[in-house]
Amino acid sequence: MTRTQKQAERSDEHSGNSAKQNGRGTASAVQSVDRAVSVLEILARHGEAGVTEIAEELDVHKSTAFRLLGVLENRGLVAQAKDRGKYYLGAGVLRLAGAAAVRLDISQEGVPVCRELADELGETVNIAVFDDDAAVNIMQARGTASVTAQNWLGRRTPLHATSSGKVLLAHLPPTLREGLLARSLPRFTERTITGATVLRGELEAVIEQGCGVTIEELELGLAAVAAPVRAHDGKVIAAISVSGPVYRMGPDRLPELTKRTVAAGAELSRRMGYGF
Repeated sequence: MTRTQKQAERSDEHSGNSAKQNGRGTASAVQSVDRAVSVLEILARHGEAGVTEIAEELDVHKSTAFRLLGVLENRGLVAQAKDRGKYYLGAGVLRLAGAAAVRLDISQEGVPVCRELADELGETVNIAVFDDDAAVNIMQARGTASVTAQNWLGRRTPLHATSSGKVLLAHLPPTLREGLLARSLPRFTERTITGATVLRGELEAVIEQGCGVTIEELELGLAAVAAPVRAHDGKVIAAISVSGPVYRMGPDRLPELTKRTVAAGAELSRRMGYGF
């Protein structure tokens, strides 16, 4: 065998070892995720359990179970009763489940409301929810007059420059709302409100009037009106909006669009259990 062939063989062997190591690393990571999910399932089944019990069910060493519980506890997915040494599902699980349930319920109940409103008004109808620092559109229906409208589904839009965003922002807990208002508010058009003081006044009007309106604040030529959607406990969990070009949503038509959007918001809120 020549020197070059030996070098190539060693190179191939090294590459093979690296691939095996990477494969083992990936497999180990997947196994850890699988075990972490199993821990959550064990706690869901038993209500609470200690490290020894969890280790036995997973068939792993107690130190491995303890590490898994530590990671889950740091993320708020499990909590520990210090006096008994037992672990139970944490508030983080409720937060994730609640968010999933809300989106699922709105997605199911919002379809007929959105379609009816879009058919009646001929404009684009969206349902948006609050997500960190933006409004995310989770549902969209288009009316006959908006066949060429852009797709807003899945888009994150700024809270301060959209009708849905203003509704969601206005109904956030005061501390969270003020934290968002303290940030720099980007300008998208000459009409965008970028001052916190002016925006606070706008948000007060949203609460008083029961709706939010934007005219060319996000895009030139675009107008929108939105109304809150409430859960059974009265908490605002989403906003339903109607958007379209300014020439179709002018002062003569805006009052009627607002009235119908607020009514749709009330209907969707009723479907979500509000008012019973």
